Order: sequence, then structure tokens, then C-alpha cells
Amino acid sequence: MSERKPYPSDISDARWALIEPTLTAWRQARLDRRPTGQPASVELRDVFNAILYVNRTGIAWKYLPHDFPSYSTVYDHYAAWRDEGIFVQLNYEMTGLARVKEGRTAEPTACVMDTQSVKTSTSVPLTSQGTDAAKKIVGRKRGIVTDTLGLILAVSVAAAGLSDNVIGKGLLDQTKSTYPTISKTWVDTGFKNALIEHGAALGIDVEVVSRKAETRGFHVVKRRWVVERSLGWLMLYRRLTRDYETLPTSSQAMIHIAPINNLTKRITDETTPTWRGTY
Repeated sequence: MSERKPYPSDISDARWALIEPTLTAWRQARLDRRPTGQPASVELRDVFNAILYVNRTGIAWKYLPHDFPSYSTVYDHYAAWRDEGIFVQLNYEMTGLARVKEGRTAEPTACVMDTQSVKTSTSVPLTSQGTDAAKKIVGRKRGIVTDTLGLILAVSVAAAGLSDNVIGKGLLDQTKSTYPTISKTWVDTGFKNALIEHGAALGIDVEVVSRKAETRGFHVVKRRWVVERSLGWLMLYRRLTRDYETLPTSSQAMIHIAPINNLTKRITDETTPTWRGTY
């Protein structure tokens, strides 16, 4: 890593050791495909730190501080890692390591699913937006699947007007493809029989968990609280408080980057800096 004053979002040596092999292998594969085989001069750790900076602070790419590599270089790497599935791969690898650290098997057998509608910025094309009539939000709808620890297993982003059932079917397909061991999932009442039938065809038991009608106000709902907490974790990253991405695939990549950051801290027993109680 280049010599500069570190930012709070920078990755530590221990966390970089977890990520570096995957990124180095990606670079080597790209160099092998080049006719000249000339190595790139930019350091991958600097690029990854810049991406974490954007994800955590919510700034536009052009506003990256000058002590990072140029924003065009950082974005080119980000786009390549997005399109070639590197962020998905890192999330998968870190999830397995985190589960093993918690005494679980690397492959989960149960999961929890939920969706979240968020507003979009002016840069998002109208063709990829929609209206969530129930929540009165114009924007996009995120769908995530987590294991019972709250670790993200699958991500989907679509127009907010798309039904939970349609998003849920895609999420179940994605989850079952990545984690064939999954046999159980819990969902809220926004998901209907169509999802239950689709899950059954995949060998997944879909259980709808309802709120307690006799309990007014906020209360912890069985299993659902896990995925709701994970959605709350995403809101700690300013790039995710609103959808700024032109492409839905970029939105998915930004969501994957947040748990990669959290998982590496979890694996190395590092804590997340917080402003609470510091003044």
C-alpha cells in the first residue's frame, strides 16, 4: 500500500491477507490474457481501499481524494470486479470463513429472506425504477437472503414496483445454486403461495412468519429479525442509504462490498469504529 495517512475505511493488514489472494489471482488471469503481459502499476490494495471509501462515505467516484489512485482507474477495477463476479466470490469466501469461525459448517442449511425499497437518485434511469405502492416509495427494491447468523447469501435489485414473489423466486434460485444445502427459509407475509410452491420445487421449505396481531408497535419477530438486522447494517454505508447506481448490477455490487467489509472484521476480531460515546 502506498504511503499516506490512513482513512477509517482502510483495510488492515490482517483483513487484506484474506482478500489479497483472490484479487491477485484475478490480476494474474487478466495479465495472462494480455498480448504484452505488462503488469499494471496500480496497487490492488489502494484500489480496494478506494472502493471501500466510496461505499462507506457515499461520495461520487470523481470526488475520491487525490491520495488514492485516479477515480477512473478505481472505477475501471470496480466495474471489472463487478462484471466478473469478484465481489460475489469474495462475499462467498468470507461468509464460509465467518461461519466456520462461529462453529458452523461453511455451507448453511437454512436462510431468511426479505426485501427493502429505497429511493433513487436523479442519475438512475427511469426504466430501472418503479413504485412500491405499499410503502409509497419510488425507486428500487432490494432483496437479500441471509443465513441464521445474518450473513448475506444472495442479493437482488430490481424496480420497486416488482412484487416480492417475483424477486423471491429469483433469490431462491440464486441461493440454491450457490448453496445446494439450503432446505429451509423464513419469509414475511409479503411473500405468497407462489413463492412457497417455487421453493417446494427446489426442495426448500418456505415458512411464512407473521407478526403477533395482539402485540402493538415494534416487537421481535421469529427469525425475521435476523434479516431485518442485516438490512439495518447496510444502512450504515452511506452509498446504500439511497440507490445512486445507474445499473442494478452496480447496486448489487455495492451491497456485496458492505458485508465483505463487515465479514473480514468479524473473521479477524476487529471492531467497527463508531462515533457513539466519543464526545
